[in-house]
Amino acid sequence: MKILLSAILISFLTSGCTKQQPMPTEPIIDRSTVSPNGERNFTYLALGDSYTIGESVKQAESFPYQLQSLLKTQGISIADPKIIAVTGWTTDELQAGIKKENLTGTYSFVTLLIGVNNQYRGYPINTYKKEFTELLQTAIAFAGGNKNKVFVVSIPDWGATPFGKNSGRNAQTIANEIDSFNAANQEITLSAGVNYTNITPASRNAATDLSLVASDGLHPSAKMYTEWAAALLPKVANVLK
Repeated sequence: MKILLSAILISFLTSGCTKQQPMPTEPIIDRSTVSPNGERNFTYLALGDSYTIGESVKQAESFPYQLQSLLKTQGISIADPKIIAVTGWTTDELQAGIKKENLTGTYSFVTLLIGVNNQYRGYPINTYKKEFTELLQTAIAFAGGNKNKVFVVSIPDWGATPFGKNSGRNAQTIANEIDSFNAANQEITLSAGVNYTNITPASRNAATDLSLVASDGLHPSAKMYTEWAAALLPKVANVLK
């Protein structure tokens, strides 16, 4: 387990840091489709880092795929999510990743969850504010300019996990820094008129409930991702119905 956690720690620290300010290329095509029976098949773009890809859980257990499944139970058909996320990514690396994808067209809705690695690496919060603002505008563009179709998720508190407790860092300091980053992204999100979902308080339950933590001792388990997807479900369903 110590070797695994060390490898994960290294992955946080070794990702590149290329500064980019990507914007989607000609976001004019609605990617949603209509099936032969007349059912609309909505599209979903998920932007983020390890929390979006679902590090250490099955793909179907990640929150974007669980959200897709929950929406289907509401009679809303969603194509498999298009995910742009890599474990260890910071805001600037997500920007570079988006640019590399060279996506065209728009999506029925977009989620954005990014910032834990900025906090982990000790990056300046002012840099985070600038790059998060740019990423939010990119997400809005991918949603066809419709702010109602963008959903920002707060950064969970990794300090509550076994990895966090064994990291040598002070858990309260981690919590305070996470709260500062979330205060920044929440203010930016709400000022832009975009929906904000705060999953951070519930993420801290991992300190006493290990069923909320994946086998690597750091990332959320399928159970925690279920909570995130359930929190997003009514908001997304309301926009798509």
